[in-house]
Amino acid sequence: MTNLRKACLSLLLSLLTAFVLNLQAQGPAEPREYTITGKVIDDELEVPLEYATISVINTENPEDLTGGVTNAQGEFSIEVEEGVYNIVVEFISYESKTFNNRTVNSDLNLGTIKLGLGSENLDEVVVQAETTQVDVRLDKKIYNIGKDLTTAGGTVNDALNNVPSVSVDIEGGISLRGNENVRILINGRPSAMAGFGGTDVLGQLPAEAIERVEVITSPSARYDAEGTAGIINIILRKKETLGFNGSVTLNGGFPENAGINANLNYRTDKFNLFTTTGYRYNESPGSGFFDTRYFDVRNDPFLDGLTYDRNVEDRDYDRINRGFNTNFGMEYYLSDMSSITGAIFFRTGDDEDLTTNVNDYFLDGNPLLGSERIELETEEDRSLQFSLNYIKRFDNEGHELTADFQFEDDSEEQAAFIREPIVYNNSDIENVEIPREETTTEETQKEYLIQADYVRPIGEESQFEAGYRGTFENEITDYVLYQENANGELVINENQTNVFDYTENVQALYTQYGTKFGDFSFLLGLRLENTNLAGKIDSELTEEELEEEFSFDIDTDFDNNYLGLFPTLNVIYEIAEEENITLGYNRRINRPRGWFINPFPSRSSRNNIFQGNPNLRPAFSNAFDIGYLKRWEKLTLTGSVYYQRETDAFERVQEEVIISGPNNTDIEVIRSIPFNLATNDRTGAEIGALYNPTDWLRLNGSVNFFQFKLDGEFNGVDYSQENTSWFGRFSSKVTLPWKIDWQTNAFYRGASDEVQGRQDGILSVDMALSKELFNDNATISVNVRDIFNGRRRSSYTRTDFFEQDSEFQWRQGQNVNVSFIYRFNQQKKRQERRGEDQDFDDEGGEF
Repeated sequence: MTNLRKACLSLLLSLLTAFVLNLQAQGPAEPREYTITGKVIDDELEVPLEYATISVINTENPEDLTGGVTNAQGEFSIEVEEGVYNIVVEFISYESKTFNNRTVNSDLNLGTIKLGLGSENLDEVVVQAETTQVDVRLDKKIYNIGKDLTTAGGTVNDALNNVPSVSVDIEGGISLRGNENVRILINGRPSAMAGFGGTDVLGQLPAEAIERVEVITSPSARYDAEGTAGIINIILRKKETLGFNGSVTLNGGFPENAGINANLNYRTDKFNLFTTTGYRYNESPGSGFFDTRYFDVRNDPFLDGLTYDRNVEDRDYDRINRGFNTNFGMEYYLSDMSSITGAIFFRTGDDEDLTTNVNDYFLDGNPLLGSERIELETEEDRSLQFSLNYIKRFDNEGHELTADFQFEDDSEEQAAFIREPIVYNNSDIENVEIPREETTTEETQKEYLIQADYVRPIGEESQFEAGYRGTFENEITDYVLYQENANGELVINENQTNVFDYTENVQALYTQYGTKFGDFSFLLGLRLENTNLAGKIDSELTEEELEEEFSFDIDTDFDNNYLGLFPTLNVIYEIAEEENITLGYNRRINRPRGWFINPFPSRSSRNNIFQGNPNLRPAFSNAFDIGYLKRWEKLTLTGSVYYQRETDAFERVQEEVIISGPNNTDIEVIRSIPFNLATNDRTGAEIGALYNPTDWLRLNGSVNFFQFKLDGEFNGVDYSQENTSWFGRFSSKVTLPWKIDWQTNAFYRGASDEVQGRQDGILSVDMALSKELFNDNATISVNVRDIFNGRRRSSYTRTDFFEQDSEFQWRQGQNVNVSFIYRFNQQKKRQERRGEDQDFDDEGGEF
């Protein structure tokens, strides 16, 4: 027995020794990993909270930190080694929840974690929502519009007019730092919402649809190179709160206007439905005055050969605009890392404008003849846009691929009926009768957009990006002019009736790289872009007859290509956490639009026409920008200086020409026409401040000073000049007792020298009051725009043929508006997706 025990013990020792030796040969055992899982939801709504942050901290080594974020279902799964951990669950503006000293020696399921809203964070969120804030990125400034009372019930144009660096003139024209060549994007892309051949639609979309405005004065290579002034990117609201929520806005006022707009959103774990739908009715009376004095007497065959040297036009505009627009879309979450979004935008417009133009004709100061030109213009337009977006995220660090497809179909029909009865006749000519006129214009436009962007972070401080964009646009304008002949019949004026078929195709490849070295951040990009501009003019006149009719060379079938490289460089130097300096350089292009190229004239009166120039070439610019931002606790200060040199810049001039009238008569008219100037040097500086000294007072102001130096000539006339001007704005918002807010906005644009004269300054002051109702679920506001009736353009023009004093007011008198907004399931405590608050722009990337 003893021997057996010894044998067994010896065998056991041998096996143990072999096992130990084997362990030594294999090295230490790999630590085991386990999974921590759970689900985070809102304790009140009991809906998942996406992008909640989970931090897992090793109690023995606090520097050993790992974690993750929740998916669309609020779920998380984090792998850790065996040990003892503190687990912290956080979501913006919610109270965090901590699980201390949790031993992990097997898979750990924390179950459903309910987070409640943090009251200490709620006040901060409310304050931020009340006032416009500014954030500076490498290539843009982002203005979160906040709650602007003066634009309640107003349009997108009204809201843009309160954004620093941006100004909207009395006709709705948008400029950036005094330069009208600005590119307007909606949600980062060209859109039918920005208007048919211009920005007219922005005067119909409600201001409440805007989430924020990005002012991009130094665009990176990702953006289309169009727009020498830069880009204004309008980001529309799209709620991400789970469940059904939204708001309804009713407004009405004087002059007669009324509207209703609904922003609705329904989101589940798998999809998000959203829509903005509205109808507007608006009456907009305006006025104009034009006193034209000719240096030589004129003989007008329209007036049976009346000879005069002065014409005074006193115009009244009565406009009625009716419009319906809807934007409906759905985002479907294919997985936690990918989604596809489809949206349809549809707009219809039915406008009716009545222009009454009282004309007085003088000779040597004596009134000879008076007429009343009455023009009734009707317009029906329709826009349909379909867009599709796919996004694939490869990780949560910004590595992603996006693809976009967009199609637009626009149409517009205009008809004008013109008659001009004689009011008085003191001349020697008897039985003066001015022929009737009618015009019809049909415009159709189709545009396709294809785009793909790839973003790849490199480490923690760098990022690579590349992409392609192609836009393919065709626009056909069919214009017919009827004029009354000697027999009282309306016949077609073959000399000015035409069909203009215009195509603009732009294709581009780009790449850019961003990185950070210490306190410096860089974004360097290069864009290769080809522009194809082609047009065909179908007219009864030959090319030689057209050149004789319009007094310059005309190519009736042109096809031009422009290939160019567009480098960009943007730098930020972080002086301190709340202070930085930015430097930007970019090269850009200004492509002439169809109506700038169409040589057939459009008439604002019988004596004044606008005519396009088919010889226009694209303009190119090189721009430099240095910016500064400093934040204190209650004050944000921004400033910049900039310089731009533009070659072949566009400029419009007025000149006297002869065109064909009824019965082949020759008519002298004043023609406004664009042409390529040699160079345009722009220099400027701007400074802005946001100051919130107390919870009840918020102040916002900015000043922009700029100088243009033009150099060039057209038709043998030298139009070189220097122009210095400025504009400034100020806004104050005061919170009164009983939840009443009072806001005042003031804007002043200084006088400026023009190519052929001078324009006076413009002052506009708006004021508004609002009150929260029904536990802050509703807001009622009253605003008065242009209190002092100062939004009018007064100017003086002088040419070799005439001098003219003019005054024009697009919307006459004060505009009073009452607006009521009701929000459901959108109380101020409701929070957006965490991803909405991260420092990433809409087009991907932190840069």
